[in-house]
Amino acid sequence: MNICFVNSTNKWGGVKSWTLDVACGLTKRGHHAVIVGRPGPFVDKAREMGLEALGISFGPDFNPLLISRFMGMFRRGKVDLVVVNVGKDMRSAGVAAKVLGIPVVHRVGLAGDMLNTWKVRLMHKWVRPSILVPCEQIKIGMLQELPYLRPEEVTVILTGKEPAPEPPTTVHSPLRFISTSQLNADKGHKDVLEALAVLKKLGYDFSYDIVGTGRIEAELKTLTSRLDLDDRVVWHGFQKDVRAFLRQADIFLLPSRNEGLPNTLLEAMAEGLICLARDVGGVTECWPAAANRLLLPRNAASDTFANALKELLQTEGSLLLELKMLFWEHSRSNSRQRMTRMLDSFFSRISGAVSGEDAGGKS
Repeated sequence: MNICFVNSTNKWGGVKSWTLDVACGLTKRGHHAVIVGRPGPFVDKAREMGLEALGISFGPDFNPLLISRFMGMFRRGKVDLVVVNVGKDMRSAGVAAKVLGIPVVHRVGLAGDMLNTWKVRLMHKWVRPSILVPCEQIKIGMLQELPYLRPEEVTVILTGKEPAPEPPTTVHSPLRFISTSQLNADKGHKDVLEALAVLKKLGYDFSYDIVGTGRIEAELKTLTSRLDLDDRVVWHGFQKDVRAFLRQADIFLLPSRNEGLPNTLLEAMAEGLICLARDVGGVTECWPAAANRLLLPRNAASDTFANALKELLQTEGSLLLELKMLFWEHSRSNSRQRMTRMLDSFFSRISGAVSGEDAGGKS
């Protein structure tokens, strides 16, 4: 099966990480994957991973030159399936695929990513893509927001990350906190910084690594200085290998107020980090029940984070290591291999091709 993944977004988000994971997994199962995106880190990372990748300029919607280019690309590559992410992908690669009779899968990362507009309704009615989402919460939200969708049009396959090959064995002193979300207002970094300022004043020692970039990066750095946290917070910017940073930490913080099924959380669990998060989106669908006390209410304020972190800072190292083991073990039940097998079957059914497993590919 020849699959083309198209993503025209500018920022690096969870869907891009998912795309690279899936493309590599399917390649190992005997399929061929091509990545198309804007020139930059996404395409560069795909090439570093050994994938065929093309960087292009997308321009306006329904651009006839771009549609024609996609058609030529799909013909030459004998593409069996096109996987798109956002509306611009649908209005370029999706159109080309429809004209050529190639099935389209629309991978949606948040319920609000598809708006109930005439343009979206028209493209859905004409292209008839199969919609793929990473958790039940997103499916429920989409069916509420988009009344023209039918439940059978939306398939749920939980995102999985490959767990670290070895269980966690280390708890640092002082504890190392980390966040790897985009630096946008809805990700809640301000609440964590305010909580850490309280803990520092109480005399607790810790460090906090922040990986990523975003719209409010400058604002967050200013707040960090104002809260007297410059000696505790390290800014790493955008990083291609996020998991290398996770391996050096103990506690992953996800104060986000808006999520689907966050890749950042799944990566942290897979590396055996203790996770502290707000109960938003599909987080509960991948969360170990034995750690529910670390899943904070959706409306949790900074003082709630401060109290939860203080409890962890006061916990003995042996008990913290047990918590790290709990998250690592839980991640093994939803591995990338499991996700890839399910996607292989789903994509093969949509395209009418033979799955890698049926064809003798690796499982």
